[in-house]
Amino acid sequence: MTFAAVRKMALALEGVEEASSYGTPAFKVRGTMLARLRPELNALVVHMSIEGREELIAADPETYFITDHYLKYPYVLVQLGRVHPDAMQDLLRGAWRSAAASKKPTKRRGTRGKLDE
Repeated sequence: MTFAAVRKMALALEGVEEASSYGTPAFKVRGTMLARLRPELNALVVHMSIEGREELIAADPETYFITDHYLKYPYVLVQLGRVHPDAMQDLLRGAWRSAAASKKPTKRRGTRGKLDE
């Protein structure tokens, strides 16, 4: 799997924008990072639950892994040279659902104290 293919998948998701994170290409929705490239590892960092990450790593540790930096954060690293495109699509969709759900637009108070719709 190439990063170009990942880019195409990520940008096809509603509201996803290409950005940068720590000087590397990343994808965000409403300011929340879904994924970012780690070129020195030929891997993509993808947002997901720690529990889900543990299951993936147990099932296929050559494709899914973490570094010490990510131990306490809800991300998994995905080896681009090993991951199946369908699996990558599922991971990106899951990251998108999680980010989209956590960043719902909020109502704000107008000048007279009423809620703006």
